[in-house]
Amino acid sequence: MLGAAVGRIRTSFLCCIEVRLVVQQLDLASLASILEAATQLRAEHPRIDLLINSAGFMYTPKQHTADGFEMQFGTNHLGHFALTRLLLDRLLEAPGSRVVTVSSIGHRIRANIHFDDLQWDRSYSSVGAYGQAKLANLLFTYELQRRLVGRQTVALAAHPGGSNTNLDQYITGVGGMFSPLMKRFAQSPAAGALPTLRAATDPSALGGQYYGPDGFMQMTGHPKVAPSSDRSHDTAVQSRLWTVSEELTGVAFPV
Repeated sequence: MLGAAVGRIRTSFLCCIEVRLVVQQLDLASLASILEAATQLRAEHPRIDLLINSAGFMYTPKQHTADGFEMQFGTNHLGHFALTRLLLDRLLEAPGSRVVTVSSIGHRIRANIHFDDLQWDRSYSSVGAYGQAKLANLLFTYELQRRLVGRQTVALAAHPGGSNTNLDQYITGVGGMFSPLMKRFAQSPAAGALPTLRAATDPSALGGQYYGPDGFMQMTGHPKVAPSSDRSHDTAVQSRLWTVSEELTGVAFPV
């Protein structure tokens, strides 16, 4: 499957330029896999210009990562947190380098950081767990940017709006009934990728900015700087989540 994807990328986009395209195995639900992948990347790349943290789950049934974290929080936030730390020195070597983390409109929906039950052991809500994870993506981005001030690396965030992908495969109940209808009004995956691409490549983009579609409720449209929730800008929560994330993953940032 991965080989076929590489072939399609080469055929579609890279026919006219010389480029080395490599697939790196990585399981963001496993700290051991993250360490192995980061070690390989560090060995092959003395500098990294761009890291896009975009993988994740949405509305999954209660599951755990290999390290015992709730799957959505462990993968969407903690996995990216650990990977960014393990590659950060390579990013700091590259002038103008960027860390772009993909959040979601869902960072506003039943979203809070449940420090008393981060892994949802007492009771579980797939929607609430997703909201927590996507809010954590923004809290991480804003805290990372504050720590990078004065460096040549910046941190940004983006969200795809309503994008017609298979990310909704775990939606059940009433939401599952309306999912096909919502897909009719969603934009294409290619359009959904544009906010992330703008955050990654726009020369005028600034550290700490958050990009999303400019249409109704940020669901569709062209990428622009978007507002995020008041809670995502709470610096006390940002700092506390950062400390807890370092403790849970066992990685400490040098910034």
